[in-house]
Amino acid sequence: MKSGKISVFFAVIFAMSGVSHADTADLNTALQNTYRACVDIDENLHDLKVLAGVNTAVTAVGTASGVGASATGFAKASKDASIEKLERLIKEIEEIQSKDTDKDNFDKEKFLKEFDVSWESAVKNIDKYKEEIEKLTEQSKKLGDWRTGLLAGNTATNIAGAIIASRTIINKDDIQGQIDACILANKELNNAITAAKLNGEDVAEAKQIYDICREYEFVDISPITKRGKGAMVASTTGAVVGGVGTITSAVANSDKIRDDNSEAGKKKEKDLNTASNVLSVGATAASATATVFNALQISAIKKVATVASECTGVLK
Repeated sequence: MKSGKISVFFAVIFAMSGVSHADTADLNTALQNTYRACVDIDENLHDLKVLAGVNTAVTAVGTASGVGASATGFAKASKDASIEKLERLIKEIEEIQSKDTDKDNFDKEKFLKEFDVSWESAVKNIDKYKEEIEKLTEQSKKLGDWRTGLLAGNTATNIAGAIIASRTIINKDDIQGQIDACILANKELNNAITAAKLNGEDVAEAKQIYDICREYEFVDISPITKRGKGAMVASTTGAVVGGVGTITSAVANSDKIRDDNSEAGKKKEKDLNTASNVLSVGATAASATATVFNALQISAIKKVATVASECTGVLK
């Protein structure tokens, strides 16, 4: 009776082993499945890294364009301030000269304090001031055109950056699916290794593949998505801000606005130029933020790529 129980026990174990073995792929098939599931991840990560690298370069160019636009805008503002001061000086001289009262009765001390020049010198050099206004106006016009062009360049790179960043997010989803498939295939390989051991097969190479490729189980590629989304949002913001800044700069530097010498016209021109400079700074900041996100994305990709490279290496 005791002997019969033992026989039944081993029969059950044998039957269970048979079922388990039947459900487990043979070692060669499991190795082939692992190869197919895992071998291309490294190459696809390389493509993703290239995209992120290109985007870093693109947004860096956009940042440089934005910095240039901001610097140009502030230089233009300095020229415009000098023009405004000279125009006030000429207007003051002409108003005083047009009065019928004695020219010596006006407040020379106040005049000197406001314009840092004596009355006699101011009257003597009025033609030079007018020439200086013409010179500064031409420089201001050129600086305004440069600012508009640089802002347009910043906008274009931000648009390109947003598009490239969106592609890194899409590619990442594909890679996550590949990693999940690789993990599953590798787990099935481990089951095949266990079965092959019972059959006395050599499993050393298969075990090495399993041990190295199972590192995918501990890989987190969510930072790749987060950095990619951050770069896309920053670039999109920069594109919008830069686009508005480009239009504002172009309008501010148009002949229609510049030639309006009324008080309201001058105020409008000044307000538009100030807005252009503020938008330029905003677009530059967005480009710089996108560049940082892209660099961080590359760092996140490299961490995953280390596992991918080692797994692909042992598979080949």
